[in-house]
Amino acid sequence: MKPREVIGVAEVPGGPPLRLIRHDDDFMILLERNELMSTRKSGSEKALGQMTCDRLSLRSPRLLIGGYGMGFTLRAALEKVGADARIVVAELVPGIVEWARGPMAALTAGCLDDARVEIRIDDVGRVMEQGGYDAILLDVDNGPDGLTRPANDGLYSTQGLARARAALNPGGILAVWSAGDDPAFTARLKKAGFVVEDVRVRARENGKGPIHVIWFARKR
Repeated sequence: MKPREVIGVAEVPGGPPLRLIRHDDDFMILLERNELMSTRKSGSEKALGQMTCDRLSLRSPRLLIGGYGMGFTLRAALEKVGADARIVVAELVPGIVEWARGPMAALTAGCLDDARVEIRIDDVGRVMEQGGYDAILLDVDNGPDGLTRPANDGLYSTQGLARARAALNPGGILAVWSAGDDPAFTARLKKAGFVVEDVRVRARENGKGPIHVIWFARKR
């Protein structure tokens, strides 16, 4: 078995750097010793894209995805939406997109060049201010209880949820991925005026691995 190999380091504004690790045919993105994402555990990230689109009645919605990661959520959403859909991906870390176009190009499978996709190297909170979204999908940091960057906490605060709600069209969905449950966050979503559904999803597509949580919060 081949040893783990560090093949890239990406600077995070206001936070510690990320490392891209290759191990045999798998990739992992690490923050210090914490594994943030992996090609071996893509099930819940795909579910974020698939299940959000399933909950929309629109064939060609306008979506905002916060955090490209390894692109699992984006590719899952692209498989669900029509030719006239528009998906904005806000990725704060330029190195993430460079990795997607470089060592992970085979995994990326051209999704960054899809005519329906717009990539913005920016904070998703700023991109959100444009508004008019049918769904906002957040896979930023490790969920409401983040690790990467303290500034990300603002997305999940009372004020951040109010901004997300204002950016959604009537009946729009705020979908939030998390590595674990957070009852206080569920309460904040309800208080912010959302109808909330939380779903437990296994990390691996084969139904194994850690249990992750996705909140689907619909704007009243």
